[in-house]
Amino acid sequence: MRGFVMTVAVCALATFSLATHAKALNKNDRFVCSWGSEIAAGAQQSKLSGVTLYAARKRLQSRKFPKPWMRMTAMGITEQTYNSRSRLKPPAIKQTYYEQCARHAMAQR
Repeated sequence: MRGFVMTVAVCALATFSLATHAKALNKNDRFVCSWGSEIAAGAQQSKLSGVTLYAARKRLQSRKFPKPWMRMTAMGITEQTYNSRSRLKPPAIKQTYYEQCARHAMAQR
């Protein structure tokens, strides 16, 4: 029971932190962080399901991206995700990526 309470407290704190970062970020930063977190979560899902890095990169190559910088950025995020030893579930990766991206964007100001 104590572990459950601790988990709920951590989730509540993370949600509050995420909301605070979202308010302080401009629209472009929110878009970039959200997009990157989706890419990281997808890469983690592929990694955990046994898809090779080669196959994941091939899938990204065939995907259409609305902005020219997105393809290479997605490749980098995917490669970093595969190189990581993390076995976290994709939603946790998504949240962690977004929080760290938001923190980085705020530090840039």
